[in-house]
Amino acid sequence: MMNTSAEAFAPATMANLGVGFDILGLALHEPGDIVRAEMCDQPGVQIVDIEGDGGQLTRDPQKNTAGIAAASTLELIGTSKGVRLTIRKNLPLASGLGSSSASAVAAAVAVNALFGSPLSDKQLLSPSLDGEAAVSGRHADNVAPCLFGGLTLVTGIDADHIRALPIPDSLYLALVTPDVAVPTAMARAVLPPTIPLKTMVLQTAYVAQLVDAIYRGDLATMAHAMEGDQVIEPARAHLMPLLFEMRQISHENGALGLVISGAGPTLCALCNNIETAEKVALAMRLRYDAADIPSVTRCTGISTTGARVLQVT
Repeated sequence: MMNTSAEAFAPATMANLGVGFDILGLALHEPGDIVRAEMCDQPGVQIVDIEGDGGQLTRDPQKNTAGIAAASTLELIGTSKGVRLTIRKNLPLASGLGSSSASAVAAAVAVNALFGSPLSDKQLLSPSLDGEAAVSGRHADNVAPCLFGGLTLVTGIDADHIRALPIPDSLYLALVTPDVAVPTAMARAVLPPTIPLKTMVLQTAYVAQLVDAIYRGDLATMAHAMEGDQVIEPARAHLMPLLFEMRQISHENGALGLVISGAGPTLCALCNNIETAEKVALAMRLRYDAADIPSVTRCTGISTTGARVLQVT
């Protein structure tokens, strides 16, 4: 059954979890992007409006992540109909919260719902990746948790290589996003092309420790392993204002650990209760205020559902 319009929500995500570069990610309860898709007889994709981006995003559907994902979804469905998209950006751009993935996933889910949901979530992975690839490369550490929800291990770019990991109880996240843009391309450009063997061994040991801790629900060991990054954080630290000071502040206020969210500059502190998360978030915001750096803080948990259809008419 075809409908006249459909609206979908896709959540923010936190990629890498410190040591798990490009292979680990989780979906957040909030915030997230919303895409509305409307049926039209003209083939292809039109972007009629983007709200909340401050005019920064292109309305060209062949260059916008949502437009690309929508077009790929239409092709997969096999329809000659077209869609008109309205994108509501609730995620800051270049923030390390999976903004481009959220738009792509929300568009794919909305277009699929518009046509009566002929495609499964697993089938929507590919068009979502098509959208993400336009700005961040074809990797699923943001797209997979955004689409499927939860905490995911990503070992490839098809659904068979996405593994859902258990979500530890009492895990709360305190996020702070300073008003400094860190485009993914910039964050990747500073990474070392090679690393010493000893560094590789230590890094993989921390990744293994992290996955083990996740399965055991051991939050303290999780946080310790996440902070053990020997490769990515040292290369990117200069892009994150007050990173090490924020880590110290988060620990002093009860957080178990703090890492860069995705490519940054959002920083994420792991806490074992919501009261601590709120205390940590406030302390980090006050420190950025003192440094005359505007910031936004959020306290949230892991979304088990990921992207979802909001309404169909």
